[in-house]
Amino acid sequence: MNAPIKNDRIEWLQGPSADGAAKCSSVPAGRKNPWRLVLLGAPGVGKGTQAELLTERLGACHLSTGDVFRAASKRKDCDQSPAMVAALDYMRRGELVPDSTVWEMVRERSHCILGCGGFILDGFPRTLGQAESLKELMETESIALSAVVNYELPLDEIVERLSGRRTCEQCKAVFHVTERPSKGGAICDRCGGRLYQREDDRPESITVRLEAYERSTAPLIQFYRNLGVLTPVVAKGTPDEILGRTMKGLDRANDRVKTA
Repeated sequence: MNAPIKNDRIEWLQGPSADGAAKCSSVPAGRKNPWRLVLLGAPGVGKGTQAELLTERLGACHLSTGDVFRAASKRKDCDQSPAMVAALDYMRRGELVPDSTVWEMVRERSHCILGCGGFILDGFPRTLGQAESLKELMETESIALSAVVNYELPLDEIVERLSGRRTCEQCKAVFHVTERPSKGGAICDRCGGRLYQREDDRPESITVRLEAYERSTAPLIQFYRNLGVLTPVVAKGTPDEILGRTMKGLDRANDRVKTA
């Protein structure tokens, strides 16, 4: 069995200011084509967990825009590109970051999309405009997406899953009141901190978030369906069960490419 592929994401997280030597891995030996995936799915369906599992399984680099924003917020202003400064400014005001700003942030990191040994895009694209920009970039470089995985779960199950989450005030570990409860009740198993329910994990907040997601993402799903790369996956069950369905869907997508 081959050793796990290690991908260095410094260039993705830091953008233009990254050390030039910090490149993502090239295509692993024995694999002709790298996997290039986009993960879609409403908040709470488990995209982040699946991205980690797929990274281990496929050897592709997990490229999360959320990770970029979190990393940038901890850096000195002088280390942030103009696009990132603008994005963080919108976020501090509680406003959505415009497509043009998000795209400029991704474009600064285009080597991670075009030059690494495959990628798993998580959190991007979120809108039809972002998807069209990504498509244009990849067509210019004569590369294509392997598949767009859309994780599906009924609305009531998403609300139940998210509203049961509890987060540690100190170490930020996440538990669930029924699926993954802390042994200490309202106390974190890891550090002893107090567990609380985040404001955006309350049912009323979740409903608003999901409605916004549906409005922005429905056209995006149809866009990728029209391109013939959409792979629906039911997001019920354990992470390993969902991963199994994902891999079967990717196998089918791979077969379609071979017969096209």
